[in-house]
Amino acid sequence: MEELQPQLRTFIVEYCTKYKIREVDPYALSLDTSIDLDLDIFDIEIDLFIAEFAEKFHIDQSKFSWYKYGYPTGSASVKLIKTIFGYQRPWVKRLSSRIYKPKFKVANLQDAVRTGKLL
Repeated sequence: MEELQPQLRTFIVEYCTKYKIREVDPYALSLDTSIDLDLDIFDIEIDLFIAEFAEKFHIDQSKFSWYKYGYPTGSASVKLIKTIFGYQRPWVKRLSSRIYKPKFKVANLQDAVRTGKLL
């Protein structure tokens, strides 16, 4: 199984801390972590995230399009569930992923770091 690159892990944690999105446990991040569902980065914030990611890792994003993934908009139902029950419980994560299908994962970012292109 492939490991998450330390530089990418650090970037995600620093980004979430800098913009006060949510506290992220660096060791809980994996390639299967969803940017929109698990980290709560969606709507306009996802565009800023992608721009900073591309700048930091010198990624060519000229051919990147949300059509492949679907634009992450978040879900009011998931936000309500997370607020009431927290997001650390496994059943909350399973229920959230049934209500809202994650669209963009850390694995996509790691592929971009490896290839130099975000597709």
